[in-house]
Amino acid sequence: QLQASGGGLVQAGGSLRLSCTVSGRPVTSYAMGWFRQAPGKEREFVASIRWKVGLLTYADSVKGRFTISRDDDKETVYLQMNSLQSEDTAVYYCALEGPRLGLYEYWGQGTLVTVSS
Repeated sequence: QLQASGGGLVQAGGSLRLSCTVSGRPVTSYAMGWFRQAPGKEREFVASIRWKVGLLTYADSVKGRFTISRDDDKETVYLQMNSLQSEDTAVYYCALEGPRLGLYEYWGQGTLVTVSS
């Protein structure tokens, strides 16, 4: 089970930190990803972190502004979002890649981020 939190209302230029905590029965997974879906748009990839090698991947639209990180003791993955823009307004979802490689099959419930201009 994935629990995402940390969304809210922030002014443009501000920051938020999203958290995604993994709980329940362990599943085979290879990475944690953050995705977002803005009103009227399709869901898009934001960032991911691979467990074994720690590889970080970002969408071009968030590079240099967002940082994904993890705390293994807390079984939590974070998405630090800085210099937020109105275009970042969306529902943000965390998801686990696995058990099939390349497929995000476990999803959290989403947390809403609203950036006011």
